[in-house]
Amino acid sequence: MRSSAPISQRILSPTTALLLFLQAAVVVTGGGVRLTVSGLGCPTWPRCTPGSFIPVPGQAEGQLHAWIEFANRLLTIVLILSALIALVAVIKAGRRDILLLAAGQFLGIFGQGILGGVTVLTHLNPIAVASHYLLSTVLIAAATSLYSRRRHPFKRKIAPQKINIFSRTHVTLTAFVVILGTVVTGTGPHAGDINSPRLHLDIQLTAIVHGCAVAILLALTIIFFFTKDLNHVTKSRLLIFFIISLAQGALGVIQYLQGVPQLMVAAHLAGSTLVWIGAWRVWLSVHQEEMENVK
Repeated sequence: MRSSAPISQRILSPTTALLLFLQAAVVVTGGGVRLTVSGLGCPTWPRCTPGSFIPVPGQAEGQLHAWIEFANRLLTIVLILSALIALVAVIKAGRRDILLLAAGQFLGIFGQGILGGVTVLTHLNPIAVASHYLLSTVLIAAATSLYSRRRHPFKRKIAPQKINIFSRTHVTLTAFVVILGTVVTGTGPHAGDINSPRLHLDIQLTAIVHGCAVAILLALTIIFFFTKDLNHVTKSRLLIFFIISLAQGALGVIQYLQGVPQLMVAAHLAGSTLVWIGAWRVWLSVHQEEMENVK
């Protein structure tokens, strides 16, 4: 049966879904650039080389590395176009309630471009790399909220105090785990370039601290799941979050024991994005009234 909603409203679903997918994808592809040691394939910014926006034959960094890095830059352009389409769709639908979220996506991507330039110009300084990634997590959370609110205006739900405290603690601890993950990355072997600086920390200690934080998060998730008066939507999302986080934790242990091979690190990076989206969806289920047909 054809929807009676205006096309400007119906187009919000595919456009916001695509935007969320691309925000997550650019994190994974960015990790791919680092794991293939292509982080300085294009050694300047915004140009790829001092005289060209695209890779040129005979680059000292290697032709393959240059094109890998350049492809990631091209994906950012696709992401900008996706954000612009979503913004136009929001305006056409008259959805002033999500206009700020849509505009924030568009502006945030330009902020990412600037941070990406800083990352290249500082020769992949691990703090710059971490900042680049963490801004992506903010944009992913906002894109998740935008997608969640695509069909109906936001209606705040007043949760019981205990559940409210649990939800705040849960999403905060997840963010802390993600931040610790960037510390492990900045200390580990996959810098993106053999001459890039590293954080001068003990890799074993940072990995253990990160693993302990994950274990605490899993325990908190179980306790949160069995909290009295928790609605069924939050319960189902907590279950999904627990399964993803458990798999992510197991993968983290395996990759550490195997000497952090690139493919496992890439899978772990993709998993961290899913964990963060899952945590944010749990947060939304507590604080956002669930409307009919909104999943």
